Amino acid sequence: MVDPSQPTPVSAFASMLLAPNPGPMTLDGTQSYAVRFPGHDSVVVVDPGPADDAHLTALAALGEVALVLITHRHPDHTAGIDRLHELTGAPVRAAAAEFCRPAATGHRAHGTDAGRALRHGEVIEAAGVQIKVLATPGHTSDSMSFFLPDDGAHGAMITGDTILGRGTTILDFPDGTLGDYLETLETLSGFGDAKVLPAHGGTLPSLGSIARAYRAHREERIAQVRAAVELIEGGRAGAEGPAAATVAEVADVVYADVDPSVRSAAEHSVAAQLAYLHGEDHR
Repeated sequence: MVDPSQPTPVSAFASMLLAPNPGPMTLDGTQSYAVRFPGHDSVVVVDPGPADDAHLTALAALGEVALVLITHRHPDHTAGIDRLHELTGAPVRAAAAEFCRPAATGHRAHGTDAGRALRHGEVIEAAGVQIKVLATPGHTSDSMSFFLPDDGAHGAMITGDTILGRGTTILDFPDGTLGDYLETLETLSGFGDAKVLPAHGGTLPSLGSIARAYRAHREERIAQVRAAVELIEGGRAGAEGPAAATVAEVADVVYADVDPSVRSAAEHSVAAQLAYLHGEDHR
């Protein structure tokens, strides 16, 4: 059983602290990561998690926090930003400027980009490790992943909610789109046997295999949604009422067995799939 107050090593460079926020959308809870070269006195924290003081205090106690990175905007990843910033003084970087924080006075901030918005393709060097920043939109428009190329034989990828440790992620439509997500999965499939360090549900081997399986699942869902639309709209041809199948109607067919607690998430995904099929999800 995972002790939420103690870091659990999950790769050569990363340890995980599990936040106490389990639920239908967060699974066992949000997995915050502490990244550093073994023995290094500073650490990079990825995703502070919720505003839980015990969790944030445990993160702050891991060593000098050189930098905080954010995978995406959802509150179970970002609500703890200000408290962790208060505890450590560390700069916070995210794709969205609203979540960035400058280094506090006296903090040995890393580099001139400390506190600035993340950029796709940039390489961060902190806590003795190299971190490559990748824009991986789809779950949300601001989703980022962080590749640790020297972490193990094949590297390791911190994926946020883009890829989960179990199950599949939602597309937070209209902010997250299926077109973006399919492109992201294609990108991630090129990372071969890199270890997957997701924000929920444990860890996984072989990012490339997982990304390809995710894409196959999405393509199967697209086919199911297309068939459901044809069934619904064909069944009322010539009848009065709306001609186009609604999100709720399609969800009733494609996600008939989904737990009510995640019905809203299913409808978000259906909305994204319908927009993709109609060619309406391009930015």
